[in-house]
Amino acid sequence: METSFTPLAAIAGGGLIGLAVMLLYLGLGRIAGVSGMFTAAIRPSTGVGERAWRLAFLAGLLLGPLLASAALNEQLVRPSPAETPLLVLAGLLVGLGTGFANGCTSGHGVCGVARLSRRSLVATATFMTAGFVTASLLRHLVEV
Repeated sequence: METSFTPLAAIAGGGLIGLAVMLLYLGLGRIAGVSGMFTAAIRPSTGVGERAWRLAFLAGLLLGPLLASAALNEQLVRPSPAETPLLVLAGLLVGLGTGFANGCTSGHGVCGVARLSRRSLVATATFMTAGFVTASLLRHLVEV
């Protein structure tokens, strides 16, 4: 799989994530934890107003890269070279880890670390370590 580091795009993307997190917090007083946002959006007991902003935020996460690709006339979203069963397993493991950590990378890694939350610092260190180990093992042991 070809990778290339693009520092300006990385800085712009990080800045946009930070801006979205800040606007959500200042506008609604909410933390941009995507797993919690998704869970509450599909929970039947969630009110219409609560569900609406959550679904709008989640839709923006999906549509943003597609709109950027169209605006830049460049393919920014590429299919994974991994086989479908491996992707399904990875998704299930991420979901399981999100449940254990009571949050995901956006909630803990972006918002929690910025607030110096001890729980988020530990969670972020744990999932980053697990990610580094998993990526290293897959790179050296499995042909992806």
